[in-house]
Amino acid sequence: MDEPTVFRREMRIPAPPATIFAFLTDPQKLLRWMGIAATLEPQPGGLYLLDVNGKDKVRGAFREVVPVHRLVYSFGWEGNEEVPPESSQIEIDLIEQPDGTLMRMTHSGLPPSAVPAHAKGWAHYLDRLAAVVADLDPGPDVMPGDAPKG
Repeated sequence: MDEPTVFRREMRIPAPPATIFAFLTDPQKLLRWMGIAATLEPQPGGLYLLDVNGKDKVRGAFREVVPVHRLVYSFGWEGNEEVPPESSQIEIDLIEQPDGTLMRMTHSGLPPSAVPAHAKGWAHYLDRLAAVVADLDPGPDVMPGDAPKG
């Protein structure tokens, strides 16, 4: 695997893997930290569809689902030639720890030019996920450097 085409992040979240897994696979829980509409069918071959903000839509398919421990799904943007639907892959491993969960996330298969924008987006959304799982309000969904919506 060509390293420049991969984004990785590892973080500790003070919650059990089952709680985090629910925020990754239940559309209503997912929308608390990312997106405005979602259709998720968390089973191999099932649809992963996320409307992030009314114009940017992710489309992919679940490839591996190991309840409360691991998710793998394809990922890409509708109408985007650089990262089209199902052209890259997300892997999320949830490893139980004495103080919560170690979450390892890898986004592979990105063109090198797309890695910085995806790294920025994932950093933003994974921090929001950690806040929501801790029962905190993540605040408005504004990417760093962007103007507030509304």
